[in-house]
Amino acid sequence: MDKNLIQRTISGLVYVAIIILCTTPLGAQLINRIHPDLIRQEYLYHGLISLLLLVGTWECIKIMKFGKGYEKWIVLPLVIFIYYVFSKRYFNHDFFFDFRLNEILAITLIVIAVVTLFKYPNELYYDSGKLIFTVIYVALPFSFALGLPKFSSYDQTFSLEVLFLFILIWSSDTFAYLTGKFFGKHKMAPKISPKKTWEGYAGGVVLTLVLSYFIEQYQPELRGNWMVVGFLVAAFAPLGDLVESQLKRNFGVKDSGNIIPGHGGVLDRLDSFLICVPVVYLYFILAKFI
Repeated sequence: MDKNLIQRTISGLVYVAIIILCTTPLGAQLINRIHPDLIRQEYLYHGLISLLLLVGTWECIKIMKFGKGYEKWIVLPLVIFIYYVFSKRYFNHDFFFDFRLNEILAITLIVIAVVTLFKYPNELYYDSGKLIFTVIYVALPFSFALGLPKFSSYDQTFSLEVLFLFILIWSSDTFAYLTGKFFGKHKMAPKISPKKTWEGYAGGVVLTLVLSYFIEQYQPELRGNWMVVGFLVAAFAPLGDLVESQLKRNFGVKDSGNIIPGHGGVLDRLDSFLICVPVVYLYFILAKFI
């Protein structure tokens, strides 16, 4: 068997296991069997997201090849500061969604960053532009991610929205790849991602909606309508991949890193996640008022 395939399989399974342990009550249950009441599940989740934030920031710094100016040295501290300020209220128990100026501003900035990447890439060749883009592209989506699950210390509950968001993203990528491989003819963005096709995109949307139907039927405790969530994920996950592909293409980089052997870096694995999280978060806010 191909050694690279074995490596990809093992590292992929470890990656999936870590996601499951940190986004479901299973992680805390396993640890607390060793030492009762040692850790709460939300701490595992917050730790995971914070670790991914740090690694993702470092990868973005390497991709964008900062110069010798001061910007390179303040990226990480600024990302951590924005992440803390924006998301500190999510560390409180029984968080409920509301619409504040912070959320509106953050989503607007993400849209501006994406438009800049595709339409005005020359702005990102300046270290100041790299600094602003990195903060927006990494800090804000991971901040939104902290607000997705609902947890309570009173009845020891931790909701599974993030786990199923990951599942839908993985399924969207897989379905789009398989549909495109067998039926793809019309390229979606040949200069950015030559393998993506409109047929694959359509297949990813349809088949992810099928999976979303079963999630909606068998996971009624999840907030929102997961047929809608599935559509949003299938529609926006490819955009997340194109954003990271365009970023790497602009700076002549193949992979964001090698922390996941055979799969690349954190940004390679979470490119769709970074775009889908703000979109799903916004949907949950709007659904609350409808």
